[in-house]
Amino acid sequence: MNELDVVGVRVEMPSNQPIVLLREVGGDRYLPIWIGPGEATAIAFAQQGMAPARPLTHDLFKDVLDAVGQELSEVRITDLREGVFYAELVFASGVEVSARPSDAIALALRTGTPIYGSDGVLDDAGIAIPDEQEDEVEKFREFLDQISPEDFGTNSQ
Repeated sequence: MNELDVVGVRVEMPSNQPIVLLREVGGDRYLPIWIGPGEATAIAFAQQGMAPARPLTHDLFKDVLDAVGQELSEVRITDLREGVFYAELVFASGVEVSARPSDAIALALRTGTPIYGSDGVLDDAGIAIPDEQEDEVEKFREFLDQISPEDFGTNSQ
């Protein structure tokens, strides 16, 4: 397993499909995962430290975990089959629960939980970006700094 950081979310054109971009800590691979607009909004809210007037599903899940005294110890992106990514929520108690990566990432950002990607997933879907192409990633980060969750066209009620 390789630790991953969330670079951010953006809308891929021309399909208008949101993606979340993860970066391998201590490596040069990036992992793009296509996600839904609701999850894109949830991830963007968490990254920007925004608290909606009413809790989103991921905020509710975090509050429930806190209320029942469960700690999320890590999120693992474990597999990629037929173009579909799979993830697991791993709790301090040892319990593991299957999850969509987008939901797992949104929850991890709210709880400060580390995210890991399996070697197989990174080998299959990771994109190596050498240092000389890092300026393209910096442009992506600048784009992320200017985008807001409302740009994803979802209603967060």
